[in-house]
Amino acid sequence: MNRIDYLFKNKPHSVLSVYFTAGYPRLADTVPVIKALSEQGADMIEIGVPFSDPVADGPVIQHSDAVALKNGMTLKKLMEQLKGIRQNTGTPLLLMSYLNPVLRYGMEAFCRDFATQGIDGVIIPDLPPEEYIKEYKTLFTAHNLKNIFLITPQTTEERIRFLDREGEGFLYVVSSRSTTGMKNSFSEKQTGYFMRLREMNLSNKLLAGFGISNRKTFDQACRYLNGAITGSAYIKALEKEDDPARVTREFIHNMKGENITG
Repeated sequence: MNRIDYLFKNKPHSVLSVYFTAGYPRLADTVPVIKALSEQGADMIEIGVPFSDPVADGPVIQHSDAVALKNGMTLKKLMEQLKGIRQNTGTPLLLMSYLNPVLRYGMEAFCRDFATQGIDGVIIPDLPPEEYIKEYKTLFTAHNLKNIFLITPQTTEERIRFLDREGEGFLYVVSSRSTTGMKNSFSEKQTGYFMRLREMNLSNKLLAGFGISNRKTFDQACRYLNGAITGSAYIKALEKEDDPARVTREFIHNMKGENITG
């Protein structure tokens, strides 16, 4: 069973997924950050592949991408860093990458190599679902990789149900039309959007992203959906400290309100 499926089977609610940029703040930080997130209670980990034109991301992630690229991070380097990662964690791991780096690497090699290293799912926001279904779905299925679709407040109900039928793992619920970034709370319009999704009784689990930056926004999302994804707030925390373990311990505690371990 794919680890994402296993996670939701055993924990269908209040799932916390944490995004970070591979190779940030230092090139060698990728694996220590993964280990810290796993040890401190992140339910799922999203590894961002830095890209020079991250159009869906706000200034915090754009900055981390620029730093990671300057550090020398590439998909090939990331693949090398992830060798043996499954000796350190059983937490579901996803890659978030724009399509250009994946195509340069080669889609078949990408699926083969990263599945071999223990990656469970992929988010490629600029890969059209129809193209994925026609060209790549068989390849992803052969390597037991989930391709995660995104939906937004502007996505029609018909389109949501189509993506729910064709998608696997979960649906990434973009909370607003803006890029990624930090917010103190969600508006009534946004929580109403979450409620409408919940009432659709979709097959896939629903995780909110964009704007999950503190305990309040996490709890708001979890009130309606199966969990949430945080990224910018964690990256901001990482840039302030040299010790990923300490930063992560405090961050997860603040997000989930649980006792700090270690």
